[in-house]
Amino acid sequence: MARRLPNPRLTGLGGGLFAGAAMLVLGFLDRVLFGGSLTAYGVLFLPVCVLTALWIRPGDLLTAPVVAPIAFGTGLLPVVPGDGGLGGRLMALITALATQAGWLYGGTLVAGVVVAVRAVGRRRAGAGARAGGAARPGGAGGSGGAGRGGAARRPGRPAAR
Repeated sequence: MARRLPNPRLTGLGGGLFAGAAMLVLGFLDRVLFGGSLTAYGVLFLPVCVLTALWIRPGDLLTAPVVAPIAFGTGLLPVVPGDGGLGGRLMALITALATQAGWLYGGTLVAGVVVAVRAVGRRRAGAGARAGGAARPGGAGGSGGAGRGGAARRPGRPAAR
């Protein structure tokens, strides 16, 4: 029997916490395993963006491209070298953000594309459900109970003319 992949539904806050925690853990692993390679960190950032965009619940879809750059910055903290105290670490962080902007923009773009595809699929599914309801007798748009003109009127909405 095939095992199904997890399909969690995270809130916007949960998605941000997931992405931030995942990137922080991956940043520590990158520092230990690869010596703080920014390229390896950037490559690891892309799947986190995809998973975050896939696992955010439909009502919070727009948060996925927002939390991606925040998670990138959070995970960079253990990756950048920290010579010279707080000022040195801050300068290394800003330099890493500037030099790794391609990965940052790429991950954010990937999250945005996944969100857009999910939103379009959701709209099409909703439109298909509404069209299916119109075809049933007595469904929305049917002639049952419709006033003049044959169009059913929804409560709270003016009739289309």
